[in-house]
Amino acid sequence: MKTSEIRALFSVVSRPEVVSLAGGMPAVTALPLDVVGSMIGDLVSGMGAQTLQYGSGQGDPRLRERICDVMALEGITDASPSEVVVTVGSQQALDLVTRVFCDPGDVVLAEGPSYVGALGVFQASEARVRHVPMDGDGLIPEALEQALQDCRANGDRVKFLYTVPNFHNPAGVTLSEPRREAIMAIAERYDLLIVEDNPYGLLGFDHEPMRALRARDSQRVIYLGSFSKTFSPGLRVGWVLAPLAVREKLVLATEAQVLCPPSLTQYAVARYLDTQPWREQIKLFTELYRERRDATLESLDALMPAGTTWTRPDGGFYVWLKLPHGLDAKLMQPRAVNALVAYVPGIGFYADGSGREYMRLSYCYPEPDQIREGVRRLARVIEAELDLHSTFDGVDTGAFRAIGGTGRGTPQVPDVEPLVGPATSDRFEEDRA
Repeated sequence: MKTSEIRALFSVVSRPEVVSLAGGMPAVTALPLDVVGSMIGDLVSGMGAQTLQYGSGQGDPRLRERICDVMALEGITDASPSEVVVTVGSQQALDLVTRVFCDPGDVVLAEGPSYVGALGVFQASEARVRHVPMDGDGLIPEALEQALQDCRANGDRVKFLYTVPNFHNPAGVTLSEPRREAIMAIAERYDLLIVEDNPYGLLGFDHEPMRALRARDSQRVIYLGSFSKTFSPGLRVGWVLAPLAVREKLVLATEAQVLCPPSLTQYAVARYLDTQPWREQIKLFTELYRERRDATLESLDALMPAGTTWTRPDGGFYVWLKLPHGLDAKLMQPRAVNALVAYVPGIGFYADGSGREYMRLSYCYPEPDQIREGVRRLARVIEAELDLHSTFDGVDTGAFRAIGGTGRGTPQVPDVEPLVGPATSDRFEEDRA
């Protein structure tokens, strides 16, 4: 087990003078905090005997009913509350699923890049991650089928495909409708289990929520959800929707791990869904994030040096940026921190050490003016790194970095060129000088 690239930045991004484009922290100040505070106070004063007591390992029945209502917005209309297991955020949900299915040495297929928290779970379970390439339309079905064929030929045990289909973390792209159908067909042919992680699905800017993979197959897809992005990450309430046989194992695993999810936070989310205009609140969030996404893209368009490319998300929290050839986001990070701007290096989103010329930029938390200033600082850092790279091209710059410079790294580039340039998708745009 090792510290993630994001957690390692916490001491830096907490400094007020640093513009953080690193952490994916929701804008909770957009909530009606006085109303939420009164609601939670009323729960304790009026229902303290229930809200402050142990509860069911599967989770509160009323909350599980409301979770089914939420999932119906993405086409999951056949879900039963009996198939839902409430978890301490969707991170615990992913950990439980991995504990149930994976033995040391098993293979998990995951997009490249992939959510850093998932990679940590798989590593802790001693599973091996094989990345499947992406482009502007999400996971590439042909690459998925090739990975499955290779694993069969090698005698590898593939336990499931892990995917974030909507507004991907970190790439920002969304799996297209034709590819959703193609991936489900491949899963059927190869008897492949899919773990669909969908914390951002209701946060689209330009269209209604897309139909979930779970809505297409109730037995082959395990669905992970969370209220962290649509209500509050601090309450730590997520869930798993799984077939009953799997659900039984998940309940046993959660009882062994935490006995039961926290009662107070479950009641708080259920009361919020029962009494507050939560759909309108989600619309408010999406408009706020759209404004911040636009500020990010406009600033990148105006300021980034030639050779820099990035994704153009239509929802969620993230932009995935590729540096000009030869630059290393990990080696450049100290220079960026010194310039008072933070990002997450791409290496943290690959299990194989690749992705060094990529970085994740998060626009969900800073105000638009902060975003513009952060991008301005980052552009200057990249320009300085390009100048250094040009000056010392072909020279070992390790000595320069040792005395405080950054210099040229030796980036490990992914096998494919995902998520960059106009050749992959209309949502991708090469930068102008």
